[in-house]
Amino acid sequence: MKEVELEEKKVLVIHQNGAWSAMGAKCTHYGAPLIKGCLGNGRVRCPWHGACFNTTSGDIEDFPGLDSLPLFQVRVEGDDVIVKADKALLSNTRRTKQSVVASVEEDKRTFLIIGGGPASVVAAETLRQEGFKGRVILACRENVLPYDRIKLSKAPNLNADSILLRPAEFYSSHDIEVVLGKEATGVDKEGKKVKFSDGEEISYDKLLLATGSKPRSLPVPGFEGNVLLLRDPAQANAIATMAEGKRVVVIGTSFIGMEVAAYLCGKAASVSCIDIAAVPFERVLGTRIGKMLQGMLEEKGVEFHLNAGVKEIVVEDGKVTGVMLPSGETLSCEVVIAGVGVVPATEFLKDSGLPLSGRGEVVVDGNMCAEGDVYAAGDIARFPLPLIGDSASIGHWQLAHYHGRVAARNMGGREETYSSIPFFWTVLFGKSLRYCGHALSWDDIIFDGEPEEMKFSAFFVKDDKVLAVCSLNSDPVVSQAAELMFQGKMPSASQLRKNPKLSSHL
Repeated sequence: MKEVELEEKKVLVIHQNGAWSAMGAKCTHYGAPLIKGCLGNGRVRCPWHGACFNTTSGDIEDFPGLDSLPLFQVRVEGDDVIVKADKALLSNTRRTKQSVVASVEEDKRTFLIIGGGPASVVAAETLRQEGFKGRVILACRENVLPYDRIKLSKAPNLNADSILLRPAEFYSSHDIEVVLGKEATGVDKEGKKVKFSDGEEISYDKLLLATGSKPRSLPVPGFEGNVLLLRDPAQANAIATMAEGKRVVVIGTSFIGMEVAAYLCGKAASVSCIDIAAVPFERVLGTRIGKMLQGMLEEKGVEFHLNAGVKEIVVEDGKVTGVMLPSGETLSCEVVIAGVGVVPATEFLKDSGLPLSGRGEVVVDGNMCAEGDVYAAGDIARFPLPLIGDSASIGHWQLAHYHGRVAARNMGGREETYSSIPFFWTVLFGKSLRYCGHALSWDDIIFDGEPEEMKFSAFFVKDDKVLAVCSLNSDPVVSQAAELMFQGKMPSASQLRKNPKLSSHL
């Protein structure tokens, strides 16, 4: 790959397998420079969040993000590689794939999508891009168009309209019927109907369930009605407003809790974090990385109360005054925020007869099909993950996008099987920690660099196999790892112990 300048705009030129191509130089998700990413076999992967683009067509092949890259003309004359681009196209860093126009005369089917997240949006768009001309209905429980939800924990003061995945005009121009404030209450798979809280029933020919997850509560006195949760813009805005200048306690030290705590530093009067774990992020990232991230927050004044749970939310005269720990100690505060995990939003499916796991996830095959004409995607789907040789339920933003596309293609009659590598990230005080793969447990963590110095790569291994890779200030290691995992070429733990520099194994 080589980044060149054309009319003061950046263009990415790629020469691979004897072929030349030229396309937009920035990822269509958050604008990362693709030249700093990873060139795989026929695709380039973003260094920040793992989105992938086809090097021939510029089409987006893995996510996050919705749009493809603009493609430019390129030819070779002698020793010169010549790129030619339309100025208007050159100024636009993204391209929306061409879609068909709906025609109920040609296709009388109705494909119903339940949910307002990225899985739903990608599925609806994919159906049109793949040529489906019937009705596409997108039923969202919330009263706002689908938005970039993961920004809420990093900046809870954001307005929903400022983070929409697509504007209203997009849906209307693509003949996607969006219905807001529409909460599903039941599915009749035999009659092919979905019941909603307003009493309406909508019939479908094929159904995609993508209702996401909802925050967990704690079964302790005083919790209900007194603790702020974070799932939607209204809840996020309430946190930003109510915590300003107040003493705040955050329950939970995983991603949501720590991102909110980081945001509140310098805004709240004080921030204290409680968890039953010994170290923040320990279950996902291990002790050393967790302690390093804990130190980042402590440097900003955050206090931690670890190896401790919550006995009671103390409420006096209708107002929160503190959080009591099992030891009897009470942390004085005016605001309590909980980020203690999520559960699948699938209560409405309990009598549907669809296959559900013990946690309430919808069990699907590699085509994201649950049963017959019913599909599931995103947080609620328990799907086969080839990387671990087992099924998994993973609430990642990137995966929800990918699930939506796979489900839509299969709904439309084009068979496709899940083949993505999970990829996620978190941001604390402007520093981005990236992670790919999936490791629920591990035998060892191989480090290249030192977490304590905030510059490292970490390889989570089990039985000599690398299941996940995490990094900080070491781009594009995680993107390289994701690409190697995707190609089945990830080096073994034995190889990495001899030489942990991933670039030497490419």
